[in-house]
Amino acid sequence: MTPAPEPRWLTESEQDAWYAWRRMFPLVNAEIARDLNRDSGLSEADYDVLSVLGSTEGHRMRISALAELMRWSRSRLSHQLTRMEQRGIVRREEVATDGRGAEVVLTAAGVATITGAAPLHVESVRRHLVDALTPDQLRTLAEVGEVLRERLGARRKA
Repeated sequence: MTPAPEPRWLTESEQDAWYAWRRMFPLVNAEIARDLNRDSGLSEADYDVLSVLGSTEGHRMRISALAELMRWSRSRLSHQLTRMEQRGIVRREEVATDGRGAEVVLTAAGVATITGAAPLHVESVRRHLVDALTPDQLRTLAEVGEVLRERLGARRKA
């Protein structure tokens, strides 16, 4: 039996980067999520769905495509959509040209919700992330994010 290879332990600088990521991401995310809920009554999941749909033509998208874009299971998305339907901000519709498919559509209330929430959300993102960094740091953060997104095979937009 061949012995397991020796672990590739992190160097000190690699460990510093890893710990910085582990501390930074949940702290910044929690502050922005707290503001979002306080300012708009939305959860992160609500905002994610609304913002994607709000940026699509006709404010609609196939449910399967939305789940893939968001990297959610169809079950998770279905439960989220049910909660949002109960609040009247989205509705599900059959695809007219395809009896098997279904789309999720923003309602007028959903459009109003994302339109009202977006400016407050952007201000929170600015306060907790953007304004805390220099332009060079922001460029580096964006570059790192794109490298990791591509490596993990996530699509950027609908």
